[in-house]
Amino acid sequence: MNKLLSHLLTVVTLSALTINVANAALPIANAEGVVEIHLEQHGGHFSARDTLVSLKAGKYQFVITNKAEKLAGFQLQNFTTHEALDMFPLEPGETRRSEIVEVTEQGVRFRCPINPTPW
Repeated sequence: MNKLLSHLLTVVTLSALTINVANAALPIANAEGVVEIHLEQHGGHFSARDTLVSLKAGKYQFVITNKAEKLAGFQLQNFTTHEALDMFPLEPGETRRSEIVEVTEQGVRFRCPINPTPW
């Protein structure tokens, strides 16, 4: 009986996770065809308002808010070639927009070059 209950609980949990991922907000292009990606920089990591899974090629603008209590930064690169797309500092509490960048099928990567943040 305990095994059956345990398996049932696992199935219910996995189903709920699948529904939450499927319903995650997908970024939508504005009237100019630019998709805004909203990020928050915390001490050592970023959080995103929208899902960043499977971003398609197109025009993007990143909107970053520094939620860390110290100077932070934002660095954006082409994922494959590591070509610099944008980079700037952010004061505590500051929100700043990146340049509008063309993301290719190669994708993008970002990090904070000031605080240790993985790509």
